[in-house]
Amino acid sequence: MSAAVARATLASPRKPRLVLVGNGMAGMRMIDELLALGPDRYEIRVLGSEPHANYNRILLSSVLAGDKALDDIVLHPLSWYEEQGIALSVGDPVVALDPAARTLQTASGERVAYDKLVLATGSKPLVPPVAGLELEGVATFRNIADLKVMIAAATKGGRAVVVGGGLLGLEAAFGLKRRGMEVTVVHLARTVMERQLDEAAALMLQRDLAGRGLRILTNAQTEGLIGDGRVEALRLADGRELPADLVVFAIGVRPDIELARRAGLDVNRGVIVDDMMTTSDADILAVGECVEHHGRIFGLVAPLWGQARACAASLAQAASLAQATSHAYVPPPDFTSLKITGVELFQAGALEAADDAEDEITLLDAAGGVYRKLVLRQDRLVGAVLYGDAADGPWFVELIEGRTHVGAFRDQLMFGRDAAAAIAA
Repeated sequence: MSAAVARATLASPRKPRLVLVGNGMAGMRMIDELLALGPDRYEIRVLGSEPHANYNRILLSSVLAGDKALDDIVLHPLSWYEEQGIALSVGDPVVALDPAARTLQTASGERVAYDKLVLATGSKPLVPPVAGLELEGVATFRNIADLKVMIAAATKGGRAVVVGGGLLGLEAAFGLKRRGMEVTVVHLARTVMERQLDEAAALMLQRDLAGRGLRILTNAQTEGLIGDGRVEALRLADGRELPADLVVFAIGVRPDIELARRAGLDVNRGVIVDDMMTTSDADILAVGECVEHHGRIFGLVAPLWGQARACAASLAQAASLAQATSHAYVPPPDFTSLKITGVELFQAGALEAADDAEDEITLLDAAGGVYRKLVLRQDRLVGAVLYGDAADGPWFVELIEGRTHVGAFRDQLMFGRDAAAAIAA
């Protein structure tokens, strides 16, 4: 055998090529999990549509409010990718996927080959089909580019209208108010955050927000935007016009499934995945807000961490890593907290009793601004709403997720972990 042949025979086989489409929180959490299992098994390439390194999207509202700077919310600086041997492309969205050829094409025309592919394309903001969306001064609140538009508008002062009284809309409104704008929140439902809060908690929140200078209009439907080149007002369905120098839509998101749909993958509301985060193509996985798992889609960050673990475990098994074990995805209970200074709010699991088999326990301290409601089924906690004092929120999530039997301390449950622990002692 010649020396050249011997060298070729002994050479290490090519690493399988893993490509991640999306440089956001869910996809990069998956990369972290995979590197922990086996840092050298894949040749990794990350393709990001935004011209930034990975950052914490849920802290954009904290930047808007002035509590953090953009540098504070970076999760993986550009230097990290180089240190890990990961090839990163930013600002060049993927526009086509060919599963048969195992290739991707970016907006710049680059073709990228893969052996394993993870889609983490995230979600797109919902915007109502009303006139005037093209006007300058109209924004959504989803990424750094949106944040910069809002901050630039706020530097001029003036009036802002935020359409949407959910979690993101209220955080946007608070941030704009902190930056000196007069802010009105327009919300379609009877109370704000109606998906996370019962009426009692929502009314307490609305009172506190009004005390912070926010104007809240509920039962209000947006009909259109008025302006000549730049937005000047928002018109409601009842004919009222709200003067506005900035209009922000924050009414929810929908999974970004276009790349997967055009490629022929199974999609519904999201990219359909199994418990191991595999799509209808065995070599393509998906994580994050783009996915649909057993009919459920995800608009909050917390459920995505389990997806990242399950996806990393699948890739580790495919790479025959000795320490890899299967990790089927089981969604945790949804929970919500609001990032507004001075407002403590937490909600997890069921909002109200679903039937006679479930009980509700409530506590209201109107003078102290504290409200708690717990929902139980057969002495197991299935839901919690906390307002004014949310310190026990994580503990309640543990009880819900662990299906803990709370009968022994049911009478003390409302008063939190310390009261329950005193009984156990």
